[in-house]
Amino acid sequence: MHQRILHLPGLVSGLGLPVAFAAVLWLGTLSHGDVARADLAPKQALAGRHMVSAAHPLAAEAGREILRAGGSAMDAAIAVQLVLSLVEPQSSGIGGGAYLLYWDAAAAHLYAYDGRETAPASATSDLFLRPDGSRMAFMDAMVGPRAVGVPGVMAMLAKGHQRHGRLPWSALFADAIELAESGFSVTPRLHRMIDRMPRLWQLPDARALYFQDRPDTADRAASLRPAPLPVGALLKNPAYGRSLRLLAREGVRPFYHGAIAAEIVAAVQAASAAGRIYLTQADLASYQPRARQPICRPYRGYRVCGMPPSTSGGLTVLQILGLLGSFDMAALGPGSADAVHYIAEASRLAYADRDRYIGDPAFVDVPVRGMLDSAYLARRARLIQPDRSLGVADAGDPPGVQGSAQASNLAVDRPSTTHFAIIDQWGNAVSMTSSVEAPFGSHLMAGGFILNNQLTDFSFAPEVDGRAVANAVAAGKRPRSSMSPTVIFGPDGRLFAVLGSPGGSRIIAYVAQTIVALIDWRLDMAAAIALPRHVNRNGALELEADTSVALNAERLRARGHEVAIRPITSGLHGIRIVPGGYEGGADPRREGVVLGD
Repeated sequence: MHQRILHLPGLVSGLGLPVAFAAVLWLGTLSHGDVARADLAPKQALAGRHMVSAAHPLAAEAGREILRAGGSAMDAAIAVQLVLSLVEPQSSGIGGGAYLLYWDAAAAHLYAYDGRETAPASATSDLFLRPDGSRMAFMDAMVGPRAVGVPGVMAMLAKGHQRHGRLPWSALFADAIELAESGFSVTPRLHRMIDRMPRLWQLPDARALYFQDRPDTADRAASLRPAPLPVGALLKNPAYGRSLRLLAREGVRPFYHGAIAAEIVAAVQAASAAGRIYLTQADLASYQPRARQPICRPYRGYRVCGMPPSTSGGLTVLQILGLLGSFDMAALGPGSADAVHYIAEASRLAYADRDRYIGDPAFVDVPVRGMLDSAYLARRARLIQPDRSLGVADAGDPPGVQGSAQASNLAVDRPSTTHFAIIDQWGNAVSMTSSVEAPFGSHLMAGGFILNNQLTDFSFAPEVDGRAVANAVAAGKRPRSSMSPTVIFGPDGRLFAVLGSPGGSRIIAYVAQTIVALIDWRLDMAAAIALPRHVNRNGALELEADTSVALNAERLRARGHEVAIRPITSGLHGIRIVPGGYEGGADPRREGVVLGD
């Protein structure tokens, strides 16, 4: 890497991208108000050798450099994540968790890695309840030590590198170390996210790194809150650089057993009330990533594969597609009222099952096979009417359940996550979604990186009306996620596409819609990603403001939908195999890019 970016127009020329593509990249930084009822232009790139699509240009560049050096898609994924932890700290990082699908082209085998955080040994089912038994306010639960889970990203990446890496582990850290020590420029999105978090400045490490003192002012209240770093400011993070140098030299052992583990525990304990124990060094030392079996299901002759639980993402995406298989989606126009209606109704039914049944499979019996059973999905699909919404749907009774005693989940999530897609010169592919949960996670920092607040992905209430919740808090348990990294194989059995998105529980809807656009509507990856968004999580039907899909509002209300028009900031990244190479897309709603050779 040679150039450090001071502003986005300079960034585009620095990466050597075409002028037309530069205009598209710049559009991706605009707010919905700036776009003003014009659908977003796709961000697209073509390549013949390898490709990276990631949420920050510097992270994508780091991944591309690893691919150019002969690294595998897994090697590049590690470099991308290490940079994102620095330049996109509001979304993901080595203090969080992740899910990763890896397609090994030579072995023709799809691997699934679960790097989700776990609850510490001290965690009990009443973790997010007040003394009177009522649920805590989300911000009170999120900020501080209570919601910090044992981070899983680094252990998962190390496990993946052992099997799929080509370059030495230490070689994957160079760009992230250089950026941490030399600095990078604050982007508009990072500036906005710092500014929007009302408590971030109150935590000393975050305040020192992401804020600066305001000029003297007569308004004492305003002067107490420092100013977020402005766009273009040079941000250096030497503490993160020191952590990376240690990890590059010694592997992940210091993170779970050594100096970095001690820093994590010290940060959590320093923020804890006297006598209260949350995360400990024993919790870190006992963490293990999980190798899991991907879950796959046919859709229109393609095979769509995702992560199994502990995330709800793969299973719920496959349910939505399975329900839509009963309808001729190809005959409906993208973004039409009919298409939105059918996708929304399928989503209602799938999200209802998700909230009832899905949790950590080490703690609850998730009826995966029954939830994907063709006869069960066909029976559920018959509930969908062409002219009338179901309203709030009830969970079904998939085979093997026979009427569960479980209650629906009562969790609160905040959409701050990242996704990246990579294909290397051998055809190996990565689809990885990574998160610290809410923006800037718990707001606590250790070793120069943000610590997650992923435990708030558990249900705040362990039971409802005397019935246990599948996603209740328990020691050592993985909180249910919505992350949905996806790999799709074509009718010929060959790799067709890799994709995913950030967005909290909306991730599932974003990914399912994009798959419909790729397969039913035959759109290219960039166009599928740029489509106006609509989301139904078994409640109000959300339509993306200032886009053509919002023009359907009255027609959808006439079918009984409760409609809410609002900004919807997906962050999809994906790559599709095309004759002679790859076609990639990055979500124009954010500042990510696609790079390839």
